[in-house]
Amino acid sequence: MGLFNAVMSLSGAADTDCIEGERLARHTSYRIGGRCALFLTCHSYHALRRAIRVLEDEQVPWVVIGKGSNLLVSDDGYDGAVITLGREFSRTVVGEDGATLTVGAGSILARVVNEALSRELAGLEFAVGIPGTVGGAVSMNAGSRDEWIGSLVTDVVTFKPGEGLRHYAHDDVFWGYRTCSLPRNEIILEVTLRLAPGIKADIRQDMERRLSRRRRTQPIGSATCGSVFRNPPDRSVGKMIEDCGLKGFSVGGAEVSPIHANFIVNTGTATSADVASVIAHVHRKVKEAYGIELQPEVKFLGF
Repeated sequence: MGLFNAVMSLSGAADTDCIEGERLARHTSYRIGGRCALFLTCHSYHALRRAIRVLEDEQVPWVVIGKGSNLLVSDDGYDGAVITLGREFSRTVVGEDGATLTVGAGSILARVVNEALSRELAGLEFAVGIPGTVGGAVSMNAGSRDEWIGSLVTDVVTFKPGEGLRHYAHDDVFWGYRTCSLPRNEIILEVTLRLAPGIKADIRQDMERRLSRRRRTQPIGSATCGSVFRNPPDRSVGKMIEDCGLKGFSVGGAEVSPIHANFIVNTGTATSADVASVIAHVHRKVKEAYGIELQPEVKFLGF
């Protein structure tokens, strides 16, 4: 009765959109994934707090996702609630100094990059072309080999279910390669980024140069989850996979990209099982060739 009671409590609740049996393929960049038991969009902090309290009281498992740009969902779906952050978490406020942006975790990263450009603020150029939300980008310290979003963060606000809001300054957090030390049992709600005044034409030129390079070297526009594996120290995963002769390797509708071997593309008919099979094959071949256990960057849900 837990799920039924949760639906009864949350249907029509203020600032909460509640959908039963939502197809998660609609919410991932892979365009893959079965149904979840309950899909909730919480438009305010109070709605989020209430939703999680109800789900935990009813013993319904739950997970928070952004835009699903780094997520592979099982074909069988997820037997629990999937939560996304709505309106209140999609705002951007410019600080009094004109150089800091306080951004809701549900904000689309691309929109924040464009907001910085429009306000002639430099520092986010490296993030052009990176999909997903600001919360997702901060949780995995997204960026390039040499630049990452954590270096710009001055403050993070999280919600720890059952306890409330938490604040972290930049130095309270360890910022590593594709990771940070923010507790995984807390939900990022808001991030403050310190940028620098710049010249709009120069910022735009830098963004266009970076985006052009991404388009040449990555399957931009295809259905992918971005980089599948993290680069080991001083090694390129893409080069290792390519040298194993795996570019173009496919199972069903899932294919190792001929453009960049660390991307697996849904060519149109892929299932999550297809993608998982390709991931396992690549992992095995690289380990055989190099003795390296590749670490996935992609997150898995429902497996």
